[in-house]
Amino acid sequence: MSTHTGEEAEAEAPAAEPPAAGGGARRVLGRLGSPAVRTRLGTLGGVVILAVLFWRLGTGAFVDGVRRIDATTLAAALGIGLVTTVFSAWRWALVARGIGIRLPFGAAVADYYRALFLNAALPGGVLGDVHRAVRHGQDAGDLGRGVRAVVLERTAGQLALFAAGGAVLLTMPSPVRDQMRAAAPLAGLGLVGACAVVLALRMNRAEAGRKPRAVRGMLGEARLALFSRTTAPGVLVSSVVVLAGYVAMFVLAADVAGAGASVAELLPLALLALLAMSLPLNVGGWGPREGVAAWAFGAAGLGAGRGLTVAVVYGVLSLAASLPGAVVLVARWYATTRDRRTADPAPLVPQARRTENARLTEAARLTETARPAGEPLPRAPVPTAAGPDRQGPVVRIPAQPSEVRSEKYAPKESARLARSSLPFSAVPSEGRPMTPESV
Repeated sequence: MSTHTGEEAEAEAPAAEPPAAGGGARRVLGRLGSPAVRTRLGTLGGVVILAVLFWRLGTGAFVDGVRRIDATTLAAALGIGLVTTVFSAWRWALVARGIGIRLPFGAAVADYYRALFLNAALPGGVLGDVHRAVRHGQDAGDLGRGVRAVVLERTAGQLALFAAGGAVLLTMPSPVRDQMRAAAPLAGLGLVGACAVVLALRMNRAEAGRKPRAVRGMLGEARLALFSRTTAPGVLVSSVVVLAGYVAMFVLAADVAGAGASVAELLPLALLALLAMSLPLNVGGWGPREGVAAWAFGAAGLGAGRGLTVAVVYGVLSLAASLPGAVVLVARWYATTRDRRTADPAPLVPQARRTENARLTEAARLTETARPAGEPLPRAPVPTAAGPDRQGPVVRIPAQPSEVRSEKYAPKESARLARSSLPFSAVPSEGRPMTPESV
């Protein structure tokens, strides 16, 4: 019987190896699909795109674009950035209110500025939005809704960009107009299919499981946040204004770079560059935007180098427009540090005071050790009321037969004589009450 069991175990052992190999492959794929790995791969992709552009076109376009920026251009970029940030924060507040969480408008503007700065300064281009979502969810007491509010707000902006880009690229002359017209029927069919799926989910009321309920819940929140009567007008207006601000920033960059093209010619190119910025292959927004701008300007007959210069100027102006976010970041950090110090004052105790307390404690310990056994402790003097005409009692420390001397703690003789010569001295005389004659 035992032999048969061993044979079965030996037969089953090889069969257990394929699942282990499959599990290892799944773990590897899971790690490759993690957000951290995707962010690193996107950053690497942006670096590769920039390296190829600088290799083919040289660094002169980058240097020339930075050199052309002056104080007036920076001021105009800050103004455009203020308008786009305020309307983006308003859209965020509307979406948050639509799904049932509160977001003050002033806090929304400050947090949006901080998110824009972090997006421009950190790799990936979305870390600022992640920070904004998590902080808002924690402050509101509902992390899930806070994250969904940011996702829906960004989705509203992307929908406006896709709608405007599709309309412009289909109707106005651009390097991709023929391709867009050829792909329009397929895109229309895909949109109709998506609408059919949404309609089927709405009509299917059967509780098929947890995931369908979660999907219906997300679609219901999206409807309340983006398409309800109270939020849809504001979301639409804010999205249009924000997109117009981005296009105005691109036209300003083209004017600074000396592109020499009209607004009608630059509008399709700007939308192509903005669509490329939505790809998760960038380093703080740099990468696909520069590549698409160089290709689009070259295809339009304006020069690939000029397109790279325009994209570089646009990136620098966008970074300058987000600089108020750095001020918000520093101010929030300082306020948090000050609140922590106020809540825990122990670290603020001066080192000199702690040293003096330790010295006095050690002196008291040595005095207690040197006191003979059985000798009572000296009684503390009874405090008397002190006032402008009365002095505190003189504390006399009895002599101790140890090496520790307490004369340094007793008042000086000159101070004792001066104190007894004052009128109405507080020093008692043989236990009798003090009178003017005894002074």
